[in-house]
Amino acid sequence: MSTARTDTATDTGLRDAVVIPHYNDLPRLERCLLALRENDLTGTEIVVVDNNSPVSLGDMQQAFPEVRFVVEAQKGAAHARNRGVAETIAPRLFFIDADCVPASDWLKVGRQIADRADLIGGRVDVFDETPPPRNGAEAFEAVFAFNFRRYIEVQGFSGAGNLLTRRDVFDAIGGFINGVSEDREWTMRAVAHGYSLIYEDGFRVSHPSRQDWAALRAKWRRTTQEAYQLHGTSAAGRLRWALRGLAMPASAVVHTPKVISSDKLTSTGEVLRAISTLFRLRCQRMVWMLRQAIGGTI
Repeated sequence: MSTARTDTATDTGLRDAVVIPHYNDLPRLERCLLALRENDLTGTEIVVVDNNSPVSLGDMQQAFPEVRFVVEAQKGAAHARNRGVAETIAPRLFFIDADCVPASDWLKVGRQIADRADLIGGRVDVFDETPPPRNGAEAFEAVFAFNFRRYIEVQGFSGAGNLLTRRDVFDAIGGFINGVSEDREWTMRAVAHGYSLIYEDGFRVSHPSRQDWAALRAKWRRTTQEAYQLHGTSAAGRLRWALRGLAMPASAVVHTPKVISSDKLTSTGEVLRAISTLFRLRCQRMVWMLRQAIGGTI
């Protein structure tokens, strides 16, 4: 296992650190690292923090000698990201997930916009890993997944799959917290401390769509668990959570026109499958949220 770095960015000429949490997904990690190679890596340190995967990273280390691989035994992306920051020395921090694909100018654009805010989230495009036509999960994700502009400009947080910040910001507010929606909590905590957060559309990565209902359900089950912890578990908090849960089917009705008008779906069949998945998922979330509100588990 690697140890933390003790030299300074000034000594090494490093200005940027890319932190990539990873667990048991070598093909997508390889794709991410190959895309990073298309970027200008001058003054950049890339650190992959593996969450103790059951597969060997030996071949990956040989294929990417420019990348530092470390192991974080504590499970969770929060622990992995914190370890990655601790392992690096650069003043500027780029966060990306192992299943994301950075644009060829991702680092260049990040450097150009870095002074515009303390935290910057970017665009996340969705692509399919399977041939057309899209199934319900893929069609749903094409319309609804990863709207970072809305996350940042309306809801006041950013995901960490495409996030740029500085080490002094990270040091000032502390690391990510495991067990909650760690990127949402961390960016909202930074904003609460007075740091600025903006969206930049030219700062781009892409992410594969979930390929089936099981993968989509697992994503939203995890998200629902994390969101419940963030919204509080007091009696009043549970009541508000129950009311939000009961509103889930109505929200599917409200969002149906967005599916119908989307230019991301290429056929009537995709539109119908996306609408079906929208209602199925919102009803599932209602059941989960009501269980949580009465003290149960999902």
